Amino acid sequence: MTERIFSAVLTFALLAGGTFAVGSELFGSTRAAPAKTLQATAVELPRVEVIGHRPAALVALNDAIDDHGAGVCVE
Repeated sequence: MTERIFSAVLTFALLAGGTFAVGSELFGSTRAAPAKTLQATAVELPRVEVIGHRPAALVALNDAIDDHGAGVCVE
């Protein structure tokens, strides 16, 4: 029973909060102090090269499958 009451109260609170947020944006209430202008800084990182190696067992299995003409790649 408390779950039903809690979910109803939570739903009502979310709807009321959403209505207040939309209404304050709609009517342009400016109670808050204006925010300071922030300047974004960009950081450029060095390039990274990623090299992956497949285990020898999978390479041998793929070669064996290709030799038989199955055309299936196992990874």
